[in-house]
Amino acid sequence: MIKGYESVDVFIGVDVGKSDHHAVALDKSGKKLLDKTLPNDEAKLRAIIGSLTIHGNLLLVVDQPATIGALPVAVAQSAGILVGYLPGLAMRRIADLHPGEAKTDARDAYIIAEAARTMPHTLRSIVVADEQGAELSMLCGFDDDLAAQATATSNRIRGLLTQIHPALERVIGGHLDHRAMAELLRKYPTPAALAAAGRTRVGTFLTKFAPRAGNRWAEEIFAALGEQTVVVAGTKAAGTVLPQLAGMLLGLRDARAEIYAQVEALVEAHPLHLVLTSTPAVGVRTEARILTEIVGKDFATAGHLASYAGLAPVTWRSGTSIRGDHPSRKGNKILKRALFLSAFAALKDPVSRTYYDRKRAEGKRHNQALIALARRRTDTLFAMLRDMTLYEEKLPKPA
Repeated sequence: MIKGYESVDVFIGVDVGKSDHHAVALDKSGKKLLDKTLPNDEAKLRAIIGSLTIHGNLLLVVDQPATIGALPVAVAQSAGILVGYLPGLAMRRIADLHPGEAKTDARDAYIIAEAARTMPHTLRSIVVADEQGAELSMLCGFDDDLAAQATATSNRIRGLLTQIHPALERVIGGHLDHRAMAELLRKYPTPAALAAAGRTRVGTFLTKFAPRAGNRWAEEIFAALGEQTVVVAGTKAAGTVLPQLAGMLLGLRDARAEIYAQVEALVEAHPLHLVLTSTPAVGVRTEARILTEIVGKDFATAGHLASYAGLAPVTWRSGTSIRGDHPSRKGNKILKRALFLSAFAALKDPVSRTYYDRKRAEGKRHNQALIALARRRTDTLFAMLRDMTLYEEKLPKPA
């Protein structure tokens, strides 16, 4: 339940929209005090909130606290009233309990207000975001977008290379994560251009970006060129497209590096930096996601945190025919991915590796064992954040 809920006199449900919101306000008895469309404008929002303060303490609940719902939340918080959030899945299930099948902004706003009035346990609190947290959230979201674009661009390059020269793709595509190969494609985008440059020139060029591997990669490239003598249709067009794609890939990676530097500076300045990075396999990006997705939220137990992250197993029981525990498909997917990848990286840590191997010996598949490890690491993370203590490796008991 949201702290201070007991003193609320008016419940305002806001169905947020891009240009307009719809607000419905109810008093404790369920009487409708307001039902109107609001422009996404600070002055209008303040006026509506001010007109309702005569009825007592207010609670404003939105169905989307970020992006298009950010302004109503910020205005309400600056006015000093309580703010809450009704998750979309909970809202849809509550909507099924109300008569009618219409999907309108007015009906949704009423359902949010009524849920706030009668079902406070469904609400989530919205903590006032500090500037550091807001910056981290925005930068991490942009970094995710850049990563997705970089992956798509890399896949497109590999697809084109496979189309025109499969043997060459096996060499270049296998090392495309290195800057040298993208630079090579930008300068010599076709098999003919590479052959015309010659092995020595290509080796010298690659060595500028990969001093130890450049000459070896050049040998592999020219060995691959010798495996195909025919020119596939579309090779000329690929010579136009590939340099552009390679340039895009380099630009995206440079942008990620710039964002990474800013994220690193923010997390290093955070009070929890030493606590979080004391855990094995918690790097800058994982730490940033923990700060944006966990810090500021209240979790009663480690199990609640694991459930929020989608790492807690879901038990299915129905008579004697359906029995078993299955991975959850719900939870915070951003946080779940970060903790899962961190668990994978933690396999280099002896303690984590021992636990993973034990789960594998129990018959669990790779991903199942990793999820179990991530769940175990979540227990540790919860305790560290609760007690503000550094990670301590559990030493094996003496024989």
